[in-house]
Amino acid sequence: MAAISVRDVAATAGVSVGTVSNVLNRPDKVSASTVERVQAAITQLGFVRNDAARQLRAGRSRSIGLIVLDVANPFFTDVARGAEDRAAEEGLTVLLGNSDENPGRQSAYLDLFEEQRVHGVLISPLGDVGDRLSRLRARGTPTVLVDREIADRSFSSVAVDDVAGGYLAVSHLAAIGRTRIAFVGGPHSIRQVVDRLEGARKAVAEHPGVVLETIDTDSLSVLQGRTVGEQLLTRPAAERPDAVFAANDLLAIGVLQALNMLGDVRVPRDIALIGYDDIAFAAAAVVPLSSIRQPSALIGYTAVDLLLREAEGGEDFEHEQIQFQPELIVRESTAG
Repeated sequence: MAAISVRDVAATAGVSVGTVSNVLNRPDKVSASTVERVQAAITQLGFVRNDAARQLRAGRSRSIGLIVLDVANPFFTDVARGAEDRAAEEGLTVLLGNSDENPGRQSAYLDLFEEQRVHGVLISPLGDVGDRLSRLRARGTPTVLVDREIADRSFSSVAVDDVAGGYLAVSHLAAIGRTRIAFVGGPHSIRQVVDRLEGARKAVAEHPGVVLETIDTDSLSVLQGRTVGEQLLTRPAAERPDAVFAANDLLAIGVLQALNMLGDVRVPRDIALIGYDDIAFAAAAVVPLSSIRQPSALIGYTAVDLLLREAEGGEDFEHEQIQFQPELIVRESTAG
């Protein structure tokens, strides 16, 4: 069955195609009785407007593309929710792409969003994609970095000071008397991991007697954290760290699972544990998890707001870098 067209609506309502268009797009230009007649015809026929075609003719869609590192991480779910809230206020929708920490998938989503002529792109980038984003912007698609800054300030960004967050985490561990601290995180192509490690090292430098080892992971997942926890249990007790700073909460939860299920190591008695992001699962863990809190929904909301300003400002817009400060949340995993 052929789709119902504007012409069908016009014929049923006894008006011109132009009048139907005005009812759909500029109802203030049409009399109330005509609007009522056209709306009745739309209901009778079950007409659904082809918004995609209208957007294509306008040269830009009413959608925003959002690319996150890992959609399984509740932090990015909250970022997306905040972005949707702000987009909805402007009649926009958010198309979510999950790079899954894979450069190839990230590139594919950038190509797809450009082909669809999205209103703009928000991205939590993996690796150095400055040149790719510059080309995207040069073709008319504004771009804002999410949870990441760029040193030359050539893009607008919304992020949290991850160096400060890493400093907070390790300073807290040192303050409760821990001296052998392990930083768990990776890959180092993720800038947030690098910054959190930098902050951790700054804190160690200010606390004589405290040492830091790094344990690299292939991803920021619960499974990777569990693998690290199992590896720690194979060490003699004297060679284990007495504290772990995980680069995100998913890793920390995995470490906690391994320590609780597979060994007699107690958290925080034997190993204090702190994560990053303060996702909802952190407080609900079997040992409530200390964490560094980021305002995740606010990051997404602010990123869309900044993207809209960038789109309106055009080439003369002065790029903005908005940075929020992290917050230490202390729970039982470091408070024993």
